[in-house]
Amino acid sequence: MVWSQFTTFSIGLVVFGAFVLALLIQLFYYLGVFSRLAYYKKKDIPQNFPPASIIICARNEDDNLVEFLPRIFEQDYPDFEVVVVNDCSFDNSADILKEFAYKHSNLKIVTIKEDETYSHGKKIALMMGIKGASNEHLLLTDADCKPRSKDWLKNMMQHFTGETEIVIGYGAYEKQKGFVNKLIRFDTFFIALQYLSFSIAGKTYMGTGRNLAYKKSLFFKMKGFASHYHIESGDDDLFVNEAATKRNSQVEISIDTHTISRVKRTFKDWFRQKRRHVTTFKHYNSGSKFRLALLSISLYLFYATFAAVLILQFQPIIVLSLFALRLLIQLIIFNKSMKLLAEKDLLLFSPLIELILLMVYPFITFFNMFVRKNKWK
Repeated sequence: MVWSQFTTFSIGLVVFGAFVLALLIQLFYYLGVFSRLAYYKKKDIPQNFPPASIIICARNEDDNLVEFLPRIFEQDYPDFEVVVVNDCSFDNSADILKEFAYKHSNLKIVTIKEDETYSHGKKIALMMGIKGASNEHLLLTDADCKPRSKDWLKNMMQHFTGETEIVIGYGAYEKQKGFVNKLIRFDTFFIALQYLSFSIAGKTYMGTGRNLAYKKSLFFKMKGFASHYHIESGDDDLFVNEAATKRNSQVEISIDTHTISRVKRTFKDWFRQKRRHVTTFKHYNSGSKFRLALLSISLYLFYATFAAVLILQFQPIIVLSLFALRLLIQLIIFNKSMKLLAEKDLLLFSPLIELILLMVYPFITFFNMFVRKNKWK
């Protein structure tokens, strides 16, 4: 009986120690890293408006081009062109782009014809757009995206001073009714909380192609997508992961510079999209993989050991107090960050959605191991 009690106590002590370790790692990320975004204040930047090229890849996007392309041409900027890559579209995209070209002399159309003997992904289309761009400073977005304001281009471009070669913005998804919409938007927010915070800390590892700017010369210096061309996704995050340094990257998070994209309406469609997006993680540099893996492992360990110590009834009051401490700090960081990124309505649901995503991500990994991958369009 005594031995049994001693063994139970020993197990409880070990599990409690693992819980505290996971908690400390989580607090390090929230207080040491994510707080950088939550309490971020934009520095005064001298006005700088270099000639710019906005690049959009479009495959069968006729409806989106009609709705969103006018918002691109409305940008309040002295000198810019819009480069649209019509990537093997078989809808009305070509005719729609011709109509836009009649109205806007700064529209440049790059057309890629279908080749029955050779298939390609988005990276070829984007590379063709970059090669066709007339200007050194590039701003990338998608055909199903719209800028939140007419100052989007201006605020992204003004960072290109000194050593800056990359500017990372926030790409939001449109708000709709329903829990799936909140799940998708929270996942997008939490990923942005990570890459924006790390970038502010001088550890830039990714950006999103819905709202990303960099220099054309940097693209060619890095030989474009050569090192990861064989990977279907990664035209944004893998390029930034390879090209970013401590000094050449900046973030732009003001609400006027957000882009808003069409959002998947069903869990199934979002799941398929996520399967494609998460395939790039294993190709990140070792430092990025370590930092992100440690965050993920500590989160799983935190919840697993929390449940275990409660089952073992080992110091339940202390454990619940520490859990509440982490939750309080998390909600404070989320609240301030969501305010900056215009996602405040997600705060109430964030603890529940975090748990759901912890269960969903292993299934995404499983499917990517055993089920055929998706194409970008």
